[in-house]
Amino acid sequence: MGKADLDIGSAILNLLIKNARLRGQEGTYSVAIENGKIYKIGKELAVEGSEIIDAKGNLLTPSFVNIHVHLDKCLTGEWIRTAAKATTGSLDVIPAAAIVKRRFTEDNIRDRAGKAIELSVSRGCTFIRAFADVDTIGGLTALKGMLRAKKDYSKVADLQIVAFPQEGIVRDNGTEELLHKAMELGADVVGGIPWYEITSEDSSRHTNTVFEIAKKFEKDIHMLVDDTEDPGARNIEYLLAKALKENYLGRVSATHCRGALESPNDAYARKIVDMAKKAEMTIVENPHISLMMYGRNDKFPIRRGITRVREFMKAGVNVATGQDDIDDPYYPFGRGDMLEIAYFMCHSAFLGSPPEIEAAYDMITFNGAKAMQLRNYGVEPGCNADLVILDAKDVHEALQMQSERLYVIKNGRVVAKNNVEREIILKPS
Repeated sequence: MGKADLDIGSAILNLLIKNARLRGQEGTYSVAIENGKIYKIGKELAVEGSEIIDAKGNLLTPSFVNIHVHLDKCLTGEWIRTAAKATTGSLDVIPAAAIVKRRFTEDNIRDRAGKAIELSVSRGCTFIRAFADVDTIGGLTALKGMLRAKKDYSKVADLQIVAFPQEGIVRDNGTEELLHKAMELGADVVGGIPWYEITSEDSSRHTNTVFEIAKKFEKDIHMLVDDTEDPGARNIEYLLAKALKENYLGRVSATHCRGALESPNDAYARKIVDMAKKAEMTIVENPHISLMMYGRNDKFPIRRGITRVREFMKAGVNVATGQDDIDDPYYPFGRGDMLEIAYFMCHSAFLGSPPEIEAAYDMITFNGAKAMQLRNYGVEPGCNADLVILDAKDVHEALQMQSERLYVIKNGRVVAKNNVEREIILKPS
């Protein structure tokens, strides 16, 4: 049981966290923070004039990173009228969701996104890559609403906004021009969804257009690739080849990555994993969505619907995970809780050994930070003081117990607190 207190305005220039456990370290440490940065870590520190937080032997880590979430559609409660009736995952849901977003307004999007940001921050997530639909249905409404939310919540969370052509680029005539306008208005990342085009030629043209825009504005790319039950879908192959050809190394992320990767074709999978390693691509799996959406019409055995997480991990490919959806046309649950998402990842990808559990925690921290190209992220002197203190002694306990986030710190400021109360009323005699 816990109660969150989100504080958007409190400023602490000097903060000392005592008795904190750090990943991979024995014992407890003190972490001294000044002007939003960690400037010293040691067994015993005393800093005059600092506010003191006693971590009481609990785990201190960098705050969480949500690498993929659609904040423009969040908290609409539209699952029952869209995805609940879907038969083959996203292919059925996208047209239904298009009806929902016709009634969105800039104010409505800003307010819902704001609520989702508050939820996320209260659960320790202060870095969010948020997708905003850019298409001929809503125009730039979603982007403008999200830009307002980014500004209004800048003290508690860093947002990267993805200009996302949800309805396609070739099949939605006019979207290419809108994407250029979106980047001019301040979008941070160019999105894409090539598998949703009608032909393979159009999918390649879609990907080429995304790269052209990204290069023009010197921005990174985040694509939703092969989010389909078609075993012949190989858009990730073209995306990787394009990233290598354009030397866009480390600047492309790809979510879902199913299609042919979900088939038994291991030779093809090895090729893709090798290309992803060379391209320094980040592979993003959102396991809660995959488990909910895909394989629902299968006869036994039923697929799990996730990409080849373990193969990518074994090859050293950067693998991250995101919330993706929060009570929207695609998913009925979600609360911006990245610890919950890491828990889903452990179950869906069979990550149960101690190193694998630690790796799942990396997927919601360092791996997402790498994809977002966050600078000075971590718990080291000189890093930005973006931290979370959990009601747990280590990562395993945090995931097992889904431990409360006791303190959330952004740029050296305490921006959220959660109080834990537990009491056993009936005790054995």
